[in-house]
Amino acid sequence: MASPQPLAGLEKIAPYVAGESEITGVERVIKLAANEGAFGPSPKTLEAVNAIGSDFHRYPDGDCSELRDLLAEKNNLPKENLICGAGSDELINLLCRSYAGPGDEILYPAHGFAMYPIYGLTVGASIVAAPENGITVDVDQILAHVTEKTKLLFIANPNNPTGTYIPTSEVSRLIDGVPDEVLLVLDSAYAEFVEVDDYSDSSEFVSTNDNVVMLRTFSKIYGMGGIRLGWGYAPDAVIDILNRMRSPFNVSYPAIVAGVAAIQDDEFLKKSQEHNKKWLAWTTENIRALDLEVPDSVCNFILVRFPEGQGKNATAESADVFLKSKGIIVRRMGGYGLPDALRISIGLEDEMKFVVETLAEFVSN
Repeated sequence: MASPQPLAGLEKIAPYVAGESEITGVERVIKLAANEGAFGPSPKTLEAVNAIGSDFHRYPDGDCSELRDLLAEKNNLPKENLICGAGSDELINLLCRSYAGPGDEILYPAHGFAMYPIYGLTVGASIVAAPENGITVDVDQILAHVTEKTKLLFIANPNNPTGTYIPTSEVSRLIDGVPDEVLLVLDSAYAEFVEVDDYSDSSEFVSTNDNVVMLRTFSKIYGMGGIRLGWGYAPDAVIDILNRMRSPFNVSYPAIVAGVAAIQDDEFLKKSQEHNKKWLAWTTENIRALDLEVPDSVCNFILVRFPEGQGKNATAESADVFLKSKGIIVRRMGGYGLPDALRISIGLEDEMKFVVETLAEFVSN
């Protein structure tokens, strides 16, 4: 019997698998799998959202005008070149739908964010993964893999799941080497956590290039992953296309209200940055002391690698099982080409101390 058929190739897409949230039979679950903000949303954000419950029947401002005003002011960017989305994920999707199709190539680093290839495959494009230098974006490898078919290039800087970054000088070199016909998308989702002098969110490159886009999110340091809010900064022609492609009310009313409150809460932002700086360093130092490999991270998570020869049971998989038995959920990295690694988000003080204690017990067995 005949039946409706989807577009060719969609059946080959491996759906994104989100991090776990529950463990059966465990009273207290510590979720450190999704790089969510340690404190959740700020009290001012919660207060603002709780105050509008009676207005949920109203359509939101389709242009996110007030939020874009605040983003423009805070980041010293032109409002007309800003766009908001239901998470930066939606903007990644829109960019793929707008600039690539069958016969085209979308390029990204080998250990890049999983949604780049997933959204690329939905439009029928071929996905090309450029090798990295260790677990860091290699500009030379990226440029070597650009072809006449390349239409989009996605770079997360700093990168999820590795926590590594490339300095502004390398971003500049990348832009100089990429053909004008290739749209370079610089995903700066973790920019607020970075505290090194040779890094920038790359917004300065958007105003001077017609083929550079910057993406940001409220999901991480602002603790708003569940409400879905992101934003982008793009040249005039790209913004025009994205506004034609997006849904008329793509950002919900609660998300807009939450974003307006969050972007003005500088005290909460500073508190989150100081907390992350302290416990990122502490966790890294103490897990390294267990003879586990922890590459330098500038984000709100670390990558913990389990080297061969430490014992036949000391693997990322067995460590994950052991952590779950204690109520700790982290993220395995096999899907990112890192089967020897776990990604652990930076949570609250007691959570990080318990993680270290639990890993110490694991490696001592």
